[in-house]
Amino acid sequence: MDDVEIKARANHQIMKILVVASVGLLLLGWLFNTPPGLLGKSDAIGYAVCHRIDLRSFHLGDRTLPLCARCTGMHLGALLGLAYQSIFNRRKAGLPPGRVLVILGGLAIAFFVDGMNSFLSLIPGAPTLYPPHNWLRLISGTGMGLVIAALLFPAFNQTTWPSWLPQPALSGIKPFAGLALLAMLLDLVVLTGNPLILYPLALLSALAVLIELTMVYSMLSMMVFRAENTYTKLTQMLLPLTAGFGLGLAQIALLDFVRYLLTGTWDGFHLG
Repeated sequence: MDDVEIKARANHQIMKILVVASVGLLLLGWLFNTPPGLLGKSDAIGYAVCHRIDLRSFHLGDRTLPLCARCTGMHLGALLGLAYQSIFNRRKAGLPPGRVLVILGGLAIAFFVDGMNSFLSLIPGAPTLYPPHNWLRLISGTGMGLVIAALLFPAFNQTTWPSWLPQPALSGIKPFAGLALLAMLLDLVVLTGNPLILYPLALLSALAVLIELTMVYSMLSMMVFRAENTYTKLTQMLLPLTAGFGLGLAQIALLDFVRYLLTGTWDGFHLG
């Protein structure tokens, strides 16, 4: 091993220590300055990415979930889609075939239409296509979550692995139908309103936000470090994953700070 390689390894170790220490300090600062408890921390994550309007959210008793109905569906759907693809097609990184892309496009359009219809219902006298409901927000959000997972999963694989497979993770209608069936069952479980079920799902919905941000920022970190397609297992990815998590948490912390500065409360936005 020559001096250049030794110096490069030493610099890498120093960078790793600095990144881990910085993210650790950021995490501690965020934990100490956000509402207490697991649900409180989940609320703080939702506070950064969601309006959290009470009437447009599901509830644990009289407590609003960390994310509104649409965002709950979207992030749980994304988490389900990512887990489904990683279990059955860990290294596949191709985009879904045309027929599946058409369905995903339809889900994205449904998300946009329902979102616009719901927004217009806030404006007195504005025309709407149909009365908005939380169950519609949940379903359209879950569909959009599947879209996010179908795009994010192959992008992450293409950025990470040197031996990624060009085949699509969602290879056709049948695999996608299995995922869609699981998504429908997930929505039905949410709609039961059972607090024993809603509590872990509330935590998972907030965790999903962090996972998605970590994946996106980890890809960015790999590009910055010029380390794309150099990893063969997750245990080698401490530096980009930690950096990705830190950047995602920094985004959440910044949005938390700005919103709290403007509103002075951790509550969701109030209508009327």
